[in-house]
Amino acid sequence: MGKIDTTRLCEELLAIRTADTMEQGYVRRCVDLATTSDAPFARTTFTPGHFTASSFVLSPDRSKLLLIFHGKLHRWLQPGGHVDPEDASPLAAARREVLEETGLGRLRPAMHGIFDVDIHTIPALRGEPSHDHFDLRYLFVAEEADAVAGSDASDVRWCPLERVSPLESDESVMRAVRKIQRAWA
Repeated sequence: MGKIDTTRLCEELLAIRTADTMEQGYVRRCVDLATTSDAPFARTTFTPGHFTASSFVLSPDRSKLLLIFHGKLHRWLQPGGHVDPEDASPLAAARREVLEETGLGRLRPAMHGIFDVDIHTIPALRGEPSHDHFDLRYLFVAEEADAVAGSDASDVRWCPLERVSPLESDESVMRAVRKIQRAWA
């Protein structure tokens, strides 16, 4: 894996407009991981975990959010996944994941830097111990709307922001939706 600039990453993390004290705690834990781990992006770093990257993608008119149905988790979530060795940055990983999971490649950043962070625990599975995913989340506006499910996505859909449901998704997605709505209210 190429060396990702963790100093720049920490600057981006500290610039996030956090939604609440929970996200502030996530930012602190992400900075700690970036400054203390020898391999914070390696998927084999299990203590405490490693960085992942995901994207919240708005429709061209910014009224809808692109969600994938994650087959393993059985939830409507934002596209995302591990940072691969060939990814130049977490931003590049987030873009790649959108392309792999939805077919959308033409994305404009809706803002500079990281939009949101979340930390969630991945249970022990297939010989890997339980560990945390430190998810770096970016916000994009799609330049096209023709999305198709691929990779880890069983399905893909554009959901009006006001109709994203915590019953079908999760609280971290709902927090991001609230942040998006405040930004464009």
